[in-house]
Amino acid sequence: MIKASLLIMTVLTVLIAMLLSWRERRLAAARPAPLPRKKARPPGLLARGKVSLDRWVTAAAIAAILTTAVLGGLHWLRVFQR
Repeated sequence: MIKASLLIMTVLTVLIAMLLSWRERRLAAARPAPLPRKKARPPGLLARGKVSLDRWVTAAAIAAILTTAVLGGLHWLRVFQR
């Protein structure tokens, strides 16, 4: 059962991270362009790394909650069927 929960959690983490990345890109494309002042510098390596790390931590937390809910629900279904 531990292997199943780790597999489910890994798959959910990757899928949720992909969805969060897609959502960030979609929202950035829909945002209106700022007024042209100076040429804006792209975010640095540390800033991009922090955004990516935040995305993966959020995805892992959501995956943990979903895995707990699904496997806990399956457990209680088995308990109630006895």
